[in-house]
Amino acid sequence: MKKVIVTGGSGFIGSNLVKYLLKKKYFVINIDKLSYSAHPLNVKKISKNKNYAFFKTDINNRNKLIKIFNKHKPDGIFNLAAETHVDRSIDSPINFIESNIMGVFNLLERFRKYYKSNNKAKLIHISTDEVYGDVLKGRSKENSSYKPSSPYAASKAGAELLVRAYHETYGLNTVVTRGSNTFGPYQYPEKIAPLFITNAIDNESLPLYGDGLQVRDWLYVTDHCSGIDVALHQGSPGGVYNLGGGNEWTNIEVTELILKYVDKSRDLIVSVEDRPGHDQRYALDSNLLMSLGWSPSKTFEEALQSTVKWYQDNEWWWRPIKGGEFKEYYLKQYGNRLQSLL
Repeated sequence: MKKVIVTGGSGFIGSNLVKYLLKKKYFVINIDKLSYSAHPLNVKKISKNKNYAFFKTDINNRNKLIKIFNKHKPDGIFNLAAETHVDRSIDSPINFIESNIMGVFNLLERFRKYYKSNNKAKLIHISTDEVYGDVLKGRSKENSSYKPSSPYAASKAGAELLVRAYHETYGLNTVVTRGSNTFGPYQYPEKIAPLFITNAIDNESLPLYGDGLQVRDWLYVTDHCSGIDVALHQGSPGGVYNLGGGNEWTNIEVTELILKYVDKSRDLIVSVEDRPGHDQRYALDSNLLMSLGWSPSKTFEEALQSTVKWYQDNEWWWRPIKGGEFKEYYLKQYGNRLQSLL
């Protein structure tokens, strides 16, 4: 049995990854500080699994990391601990620097010391296609240039460079994966898919940025998890692997599909002012990872229908979340003209 650490294991992709790994008979150690977008309910069903352990801590807490590494002696580390919402990075960049750069630095320092006693261990750093910036033609390859357009994307690019430097300088066994626009169950409802699905269920407005013609490459969360797992087993030391779904859809097309699956009117769509630095298109060439045996298991339409049904069937999860901090942030983001619709 492999013993692995998942940082950010109570967040969206992290909690799905924890469950995926448990099904494959890993022993999983979840490290999460439980920020606003992570929730104990995401992993409640597996909290008593004998092959699961949880530690509430920040990866910036180096002393706590030392104790966890020394106690559990992991074979692999999946780093998903990060601030991820572009809009929030525009409002408060410092949080992204602290989590996405300083947090990665502290994790790498702990891994560097641990690696001396276990040089078979491997660290998988989960990054994003947003480090490439706008891709108006073609698809980004692993050796394409960085062109981040937001503080979030810049912080992820900076973290990648740290991971590369620690591989080159200290010889650590590290791999970077760059995932495309991921969606599925347990995604915090500030992102377009869960926000629009839950709003549509309640006949609330769907605030679409600009003309809605921005293109994203969509990836179902379980396919993202399987790709990360392949990178652990098959990825070359120091390697970088794109992890895209091969599903290019505009935001307006996705919005209209959601309305179709929820059986609601297109009249719910409301155009709002576009955000600063909004990239027009992301697209990944994932042939390198696919050459290692990975491929998406679901079409976009199948995965989106499954996601819509999950939110319809699990109101107990998202309704409490859409009050409090989320509601305050939502109103600030989209303006008072939507207040009467909440």
